Amino acid sequence: MDKFSDYPTSLTAPARDAQAVVPNDAADLPMLPRAIFVGQTGNVSARLAGGQSVVFESVQAGSILPIRARGINATGTTAAGIVALW
Repeated sequence: MDKFSDYPTSLTAPARDAQAVVPNDAADLPMLPRAIFVGQTGNVSARLAGGQSVVFESVQAGSILPIRARGINATGTTAAGIVALW
């Protein structure tokens, strides 16, 4: 039973779904996530919802980046175990 099913899903609410991310320089993620989980320390090169590209350096294992990323680039990404949350 989900006691919170009547509450709206907001950007600060817990994720309802997740999908492992395979970094790719061209393909967008199938869903625009509200955050990215990083399982293994490294850099994350992201294409953001607004169209900008940015590299988050030295993201620690277990971190959650509160970004709306259209995609995670293979070039520049050294982190692993990346999961999109929405």
